[in-house]
This record gives sequence, C-alpha cells and structure tokens, in this order.
Amino acid sequence: MPPKRESQMKKFILALDQGTTSSRAMVFGHGGQIVGLAQQEFPQILPAPGHVEHDPEVIWSTQLDVARAALADAQVEPGQIAALGLTNQRETTILWDRQTGRPVANAIVWQSRVSAEICARLQMDGLEDLFREKTGLVVDAYFSGTKIKYLLDKIDGLRARARAGEILFGTVDSYLIWRLTGGRVHVTDYSNASRTLIFNIHTLQWDDQLLEILDVPRAMLPEVRSSSEVVGLTEKELLGAAIPIAGVAGDQQAATFGQGCFTPGSAKNTYGTGCFMLLNTGPQPVPSKNNLLTTIGWGLAGRSPTVWRAQCSLPARWSSGSAMAWA
Repeated sequence: MPPKRESQMKKFILALDQGTTSSRAMVFGHGGQIVGLAQQEFPQILPAPGHVEHDPEVIWSTQLDVARAALADAQVEPGQIAALGLTNQRETTILWDRQTGRPVANAIVWQSRVSAEICARLQMDGLEDLFREKTGLVVDAYFSGTKIKYLLDKIDGLRARARAGEILFGTVDSYLIWRLTGGRVHVTDYSNASRTLIFNIHTLQWDDQLLEILDVPRAMLPEVRSSSEVVGLTEKELLGAAIPIAGVAGDQQAATFGQGCFTPGSAKNTYGTGCFMLLNTGPQPVPSKNNLLTTIGWGLAGRSPTVWRAQCSLPARWSSGSAMAWA
C-alpha cells in the first residue's frame, strides 16, 4: 500500500485550557470526539487579603505536562496533530524577561484587588469615562492595565527595563505562546487584548493616551492578532513535533464561540471559578446604560477585525472581597 499523505495523517486537534485553578489539555478527533484528556491542579498564592497570585513557572510546567499526558492518553503521535488551540484565564498579568523567558514576579490573577488603590486614584482624577469610552470597561482592579502599573511601580528599575524592550507583558495566552515557541512569538488576540484596559476597542490598537496615563511602555506589549490564524509553531522538542498554534481566545469568549452564540441576542452562562454571562450584541460596540461591559468576542482571520461578530456585555460591579465575580 502507498504511504499515507501527511495531510491524511493529521487528523487531531490539541486543545489547551489554562484555567484559574488547573491546567487541562484535550485531544479531539476529526469528528469532534474526545480521544485524550489530562488535567492538573496547581496552588493559589494568597499573600494578603484580597491578593491572589500564581507562579508563572507552575502555569507553564503544568500546561506542558498535561499536553504531553493528553497525547499519551490519546495514543496519538505528535505528528498527527494538525493544530493546537489555546484558551486561558483572561486578565491575569505576567511580566517576564525577554532574554530568559523567566517571570520577574508572580502573576497577578484576575481576582486580585492589589491594584485597587491605583484604580481609586484614576477615578478621583475623573478618568473613568475616558477609559470606558475607549475600552468598553470600567476602571477596576480586575483588568490587566493597573496590574501592569502596579508591578512596574513596585519593582525598582523594572519600568526602565520595560522601556528598553527587556521586559515583556502578556496575559496567560501570550506567556504560554512565548514559551511554546521558544521565545520567537509575542502575540495575543483581540479577545484577550480587550480585557486589559489599555486596548482601544474602536481602533483595535493599544491606546497611546491610556498607556501614558498608566505609564506602561508600548515596547513591552504583544502584537494583537485574530483569534483564528496560525501565529507560530511550537518548539519540536516540547511536544515531539512543530505544531501550528492556530487558535487563541480568552476562556469565556472561546466558550461563547464554541457553544454557537453567533447571532445577536444569543447568550450563555459559564460556571467555574466564577459565574460569567456573555451576550452577543452584534457587529458594532453597544455601550451599556446599566453599567455592563462591552468586550470583543473574537476576531477571525480573513475578515475585517472591525466586524466584531460578538461582544460581551457583562455585569461589572461586585464586592471587593468577592472571588465569585461577574466579569
């Protein structure tokens, strides 16, 4: 019999789900059936009331371990994987050294209230409406922008190194892609970028005015790409093959897409570490009259990113001590 063509052999997808309390990996067959699965919990770091951190090295090691374990569980050769997709806990903030790939501090988790004082100062300065107009978000410690500022303010010399291009910022997707590609690719997607408080959802660019207000150097920010395109290849030695990384989206937006909320008015709830409601409002931003958030759902390759396809208008206020947050 003639050997199978390579395209015929690549019948599987590897999905990575990096969550708040565990890392998971699943292998799917061509028909969408699950053929391999692995999951590993990791510790939460609670240095003070209301402060939540993760060790980025543990995030990386557990995610790599479960990816390998899922492939073993599926009894699938790495060369049979057509593509890898990644979804992640969203606003969690990681800063790392461009040369070594090592984090400069623990990740500040989306739940953490560590930057609440920064947010209070921004609100007292009358800047909340500006941030909301540009980002669709409220000024709150939940989002990544004030977490970045907190770390740059706290660690001596870090902002100067960031301006020099030595320190990089990313949400968990960016950090994992950086590590998976051996430091060749520094990207995020529209869904994750729109949760940072420094991304303009109308221009689809990092916003210079907001960066200046928070004193966040542009040099440390990832390139923003669509949620469905090949952004790079994994290092061969990590998983046994150079696998295309072809899908990236924040966890709630990815779930909304996966559950088929493609038409305006369709909505979903996700129940996990928190309870999250997402509503598709159509192809244009819809400002809320009831203190909800407006967030990019996803961007698809080959389509204009200004066609949002989905946005998420979500409840945004909660008790400062609550880990069960609407987001």
